[in-house]
Amino acid sequence: MKRNLIRTHYLMCLFLIGALCLLTAEMQDASAQILDPDLVLYFDYEDFDGNTVLEKSGRGYDGEINGDVTQSNDGKFGKAAHFAANSFLDLDGPNVKAEDIPTEGMSLLAWINVESVSDMALFNARATDGTWLVHPEARGDGNYRWLNRGPNPGRTIFDIRAGENKANQWQHYAGTFSYADGLAVLYINGEKVGEEKSRLDTLIADNWGQGARVGFNIDDKRPFTGLMDDFNLWKRGLSEEEVLDIMNNGLGATLTAVEAQGKLATTWGKLKAN
Repeated sequence: MKRNLIRTHYLMCLFLIGALCLLTAEMQDASAQILDPDLVLYFDYEDFDGNTVLEKSGRGYDGEINGDVTQSNDGKFGKAAHFAANSFLDLDGPNVKAEDIPTEGMSLLAWINVESVSDMALFNARATDGTWLVHPEARGDGNYRWLNRGPNPGRTIFDIRAGENKANQWQHYAGTFSYADGLAVLYINGEKVGEEKSRLDTLIADNWGQGARVGFNIDDKRPFTGLMDDFNLWKRGLSEEEVLDIMNNGLGATLTAVEAQGKLATTWGKLKAN
């Protein structure tokens, strides 16, 4: 009987170890799964790990902190990142996979709360040939900027400058572009403040060979200073309805709602639960 009792305890331990391994594997799979096929970058700034800010799209492009980027409790949705002057997240642009580089469209959305009205880059990437391929900016001349360029320097597809840049208050920035539609749009706080038809019949430059950053240009100019939350970059032009949904609810809640409607398979609920 004593031998049977030992065997029972042994089997129970094996069962518990197996269950724990399965649960761990499931959590890892959920964390690694791509949230949306067109979502390239997503920083909700809820998770900092040492000198790294975890990126939540499922693609694994975590941001390496350079300078002074800290977590703040004063986010638009939970926590946010506070960028001190000349600080940024390095995304190791040369090693971003070719299939993840937006070329046929791009959308960049973020909540920002800047500390002054000056030239500030939300995001920047530069191609191997020297092309400054994207400029989403809050501008010192009092407006916002949204730009994409094709390969070979100087091939500007569009350059929108519109809206009213305001300091020390939350503003929602959303720039969209669709090559198929030949149209770029800039939304501030959900309002369409500018749009432009494509100047050239060209795709966006197809690599980030000279780097990609959140919060500072590649040439160390136009530093973002202030709070940033719910940063998301896409490789297609989002619709106005999608922009408004993400602005009002945050990307996490938006993806959860879309999944519930049967439009998108996502593991966002598992990620938040973990």
